[in-house]
Amino acid sequence: LATLARGRNKSQKYYDVVKKGWMTSSDRRLQREVKLYETTRERRRNDDMADLYALIKTCEKLEKAFARDSISPEHYETACLRLISQFKASESALQRDETITSADDFMRDYKMDCPRARERLLRTGVPATTLAQAAGPSSGAADAALRVAECVQHFITAMDALKLEQRAVDEVQPLISDLMNSLTRVPNANCENGRNKLTEWLFALNSMRAAEEISEEQARQLSFDLDAAYSEFHRSLRSQQGGSASSPASSAGGSAGAGRGGYSSHHPSAPHQYH
Repeated sequence: LATLARGRNKSQKYYDVVKKGWMTSSDRRLQREVKLYETTRERRRNDDMADLYALIKTCEKLEKAFARDSISPEHYETACLRLISQFKASESALQRDETITSADDFMRDYKMDCPRARERLLRTGVPATTLAQAAGPSSGAADAALRVAECVQHFITAMDALKLEQRAVDEVQPLISDLMNSLTRVPNANCENGRNKLTEWLFALNSMRAAEEISEEQARQLSFDLDAAYSEFHRSLRSQQGGSASSPASSAGGSAGAGRGGYSSHHPSAPHQYH
């Protein structure tokens, strides 16, 4: 009690000094308000950096909540996709304005300890549900066939885009991301080699800027990996159904085939997604 009383007396004395103006010039300098900006432009740049900081912190919290099963995969994926989109837009704007060199340097300069956000925003660029198949209730035959058809459609769309010489990162990366997302939704799709290759491509594309283009050598390798992944996907489905003609792979893939060069971009179940 005596210690508390002494502390209270000191606080009261300091309050009296401030109230009565008994402060030295050094004390006044310490109490002076510090301005973070002098112009409107500086204020906008500070606000933009604050937004980027908040997005990174929010992503870290979201990843922790998903790891602890505090949020459903559906709500997580929706929120994560929105954060990734907002983060990329914010980072691009700050880089064009020459406010930051990169988000990685920004996190390092401000000592942001956000390993989950760094992995999600800077390395993968897609939600965790896209890279790994989440366990869920078994779907019916009609729903399974629909998912297979959608996956085949994404495979053919990605391969046709490369044949049409689309090389820009902002054109190729969404196609691979959609394909991975569709592939993980197909129940019991045993194609780990193809999934791992596509994941590596997602990491590589996400590390590049949107305006960059993949080289012809990279495009050829990506086309080969897509071909191999599709063949593995098709074999996996046929093995589950014992190769019957009524399998989802047969109804969805049709004349798309199972080997290299056996695709048909004009198959009714796989329409083009671009114009």
